[in-house]
Amino acid sequence: MEQEDIWDVAHLAHVELLTPKLEESTRFFTDILGMSITEIKDGSIYLRAYDDYEHHSLQLTAHRHAGMGHFAWRARSEQALQRRVNAIAASGYGIGWKENNTGHGRSYQYFSPDGHKMEIYFQSVKYKSGPCDTSALKNTASRFPGRGVNVRRIDHLNLFSNNVRAFRDFQLTNVGGVLTETIVDNMDDLNPKAVWFMVNSKSYDLAVTEDHLGLGGRFHHVTYVCNSREEVLIAADIFLENGIQIETGPHKHSIQQTFFLYVYEPGGNRIEVANATARLIVDPDYKTIFWTQEERKKGQAWGLATIPAFHTRGTPMPEDL
Repeated sequence: MEQEDIWDVAHLAHVELLTPKLEESTRFFTDILGMSITEIKDGSIYLRAYDDYEHHSLQLTAHRHAGMGHFAWRARSEQALQRRVNAIAASGYGIGWKENNTGHGRSYQYFSPDGHKMEIYFQSVKYKSGPCDTSALKNTASRFPGRGVNVRRIDHLNLFSNNVRAFRDFQLTNVGGVLTETIVDNMDDLNPKAVWFMVNSKSYDLAVTEDHLGLGGRFHHVTYVCNSREEVLIAADIFLENGIQIETGPHKHSIQQTFFLYVYEPGGNRIEVANATARLIVDPDYKTIFWTQEERKKGQAWGLATIPAFHTRGTPMPEDL
């Protein structure tokens, strides 16, 4: 009998980005993406998109170079949290409990096999809108901002890894979820070059791709979603008019079918604005989709080539280490 999938994680909760240009990065996320500041504390700025239900989905922290400080999962319950903590601690990658967090209760911190810092928690501070930002719709966390790109919520995170197999095995064994899609060298050896993990019915919350520079613990991108493809196209015009570097897109991914646009925020971190279409995975015995590197040479869904920088440019860059 196959081992049962682990469903103790609810979703990607938040990401901490490091930036050498805190003021400019903050302006990008507020004025250009349309996010709002919920708190400023201890050198960090906490932000959320208008339908993020928690205190924040993004933490910006001043640092000498760009990169990721940490990212967080929210567990489904206190019991689920403790099960994951027990497994992670037994794996040897645990750091320990952290108290007095901003926006959520105690968290258990740990490292990925690649050196990324992560945490998992359950108790959450849920955002409470006020007179100025309460939506007319009771099922929306706060009012549509009508500012910039108007991103709705955090969607997923992509990390670089110098050992995708080790990351994949650690995630599935100790944290949980399902491997929805993967790129492999070939269908005989099945050596993973990239992996996408689902922890709920959304097709992925975390992707991990091979770092062609062979470095460890680097950040690739974080993604915020808009309500439609058209809004992603409008976002491209907004970035153009505001001097924001567009890296690639708008276009459609073959893997996961996301309609995408990649840019760089002023601090140097890659950001994706996307529309994830209506693709959900509700099949309880879903089987992983395998793509070979040869198949991926065909490019994205409509033929746009994957740019070389996608395999090498992450933060921090080698000159910053």
